[in-house]
Amino acid sequence: MDCTAQFIGYEQTGAFSRLVTDYLARNENLRPFYAYPVSLAGLREAIRERESHPTDRTTLVQVLQDQYQSLPVAGPVARSLELLEKETTFTITTAHQPNIFTGHLYFIYKILHTIRVAAYAKQEMPQYDFVPVYFMGSEDADLEELGHIYAGGERMDWNTQQTGSVGRMSPKGLDPLIRKLEGEFGGLPYGPDMVALCKKAYGEHKTIQEATLYLVHTLFAEYGLVVLIPDSERLKRLFLPILQKELSEGFSHTAVSQTIPRLSAHYKVQAAGRELNLFYLKDNMRNRIVREGDGFSVFDTELTFSEAAMQKEVETFPDRFSPNVILRGVFQEMILPGIAFIGGGGELAYWLELKEVFRAAGVPYPVLLLRNSFLLVKQEWVQKAKQLDMPLPLWFSPEQELVNQLVRRETGHQLSLKKELAEMNALYERISGFALEIDVTLQQHIAALRARAVKGLNTLEKKLLKAEKYHYEAHQRQIRMIRNALFPGGSLQERRDNFMPYYAAYGKELIHRLYEHSLALEQQFCIMTLPD
Repeated sequence: MDCTAQFIGYEQTGAFSRLVTDYLARNENLRPFYAYPVSLAGLREAIRERESHPTDRTTLVQVLQDQYQSLPVAGPVARSLELLEKETTFTITTAHQPNIFTGHLYFIYKILHTIRVAAYAKQEMPQYDFVPVYFMGSEDADLEELGHIYAGGERMDWNTQQTGSVGRMSPKGLDPLIRKLEGEFGGLPYGPDMVALCKKAYGEHKTIQEATLYLVHTLFAEYGLVVLIPDSERLKRLFLPILQKELSEGFSHTAVSQTIPRLSAHYKVQAAGRELNLFYLKDNMRNRIVREGDGFSVFDTELTFSEAAMQKEVETFPDRFSPNVILRGVFQEMILPGIAFIGGGGELAYWLELKEVFRAAGVPYPVLLLRNSFLLVKQEWVQKAKQLDMPLPLWFSPEQELVNQLVRRETGHQLSLKKELAEMNALYERISGFALEIDVTLQQHIAALRARAVKGLNTLEKKLLKAEKYHYEAHQRQIRMIRNALFPGGSLQERRDNFMPYYAAYGKELIHRLYEHSLALEQQFCIMTLPD
């Protein structure tokens, strides 16, 4: 499978926030909000910090071994589990919810980036070992976000009445979606493989988190990726001191409150958190815990606890307590020997709020990397773009800007009045010069005349371009068709499309090619062309 790749800066795409592009550019406004730079030196600093904070590797590995008990664990994954027992092994981590059928394309990209960084770190620091980890956000209860995909331009929804943690839900009711995927993409070269994978994942496992573990393990086991389901009593017991500290002090809110005013002076704040950043997780509910007088209540339920009862509850059942976005990263880095975290733009934004939370919790803060991004372009669209003589990086521009560029390039008529505007401004400068010698009060009148004239020429220039566009209607249709194919729904492809149709078309070879073109620390956007 031959693929070619070219790389552009994230800022060039126009699809990422100023906070993200400033972080990549190492803008000084953000320097107080992270611990280490994205560099080999930054990774080394993170290792030194992590070495002074031991991890309970025995419990971690035992939990992982239990989770993998029903899976064929051999080769690279078995080796990763062995390595995690060593004090000289560290983790490179990404996190994501268990979206059905892997959700959006970027789920695949962030996992491959994690694997690539682990390989790079081993190459550069052979005295250590590095294990790539997918930390499953299986306690998320947002079914609206996790329970649908876009495939073939169509939204497919999982119709279920289940509530609470999505990871604990039964995959029942996903059969109609699997049949739909089979009907639309089963005839592609690897369609049968895709259908078999989905049927085995969701048809032979009791929960969504177990199904997702199987799915991700099947796709990435050859790279030694370890999948961790943190919804575990033993792992939550390791987190018990932080749970108790949060319930007694609400420390995370205090820490975030110190950061948000400073960060929001320059950027939009991603997640402000709450007075208590914990959920109560039991059976089919995951509701936030609220301080109420001298005790606690569980929001939107009749459950209440006194201070003493809540402390007993957390000591007896730590697995009933689930961190929200403010504390989830602390939990992750407390139970893993992590040195780097890879996330998307939104994740990066809220992690930059959390440095003081980590400090208050006594947990090392990792190197933050923006996950790799890809635009996958089929040959038919490459050829159509070439016919218009418009290089692929140009297609990140808005549709009307593309049309305007093409019309200005192709037309034989003058559409720009830049020269005329310059001449007119020079004329008014001359008029102003001699008029002011006669009466200085004429200055305001002349400035108003100039402003009206400039506005008139600008309006005329727009009308000239609009009129000329009518001669290029066929080109406009082509531009619209190509851009809709590359940016479905007007969004980045990776934020919309599901992986399964691509897997049905190209099989695991696509994963290999994506890994081949995944960067480690370079932080650039990849445009990758696919064969027919």
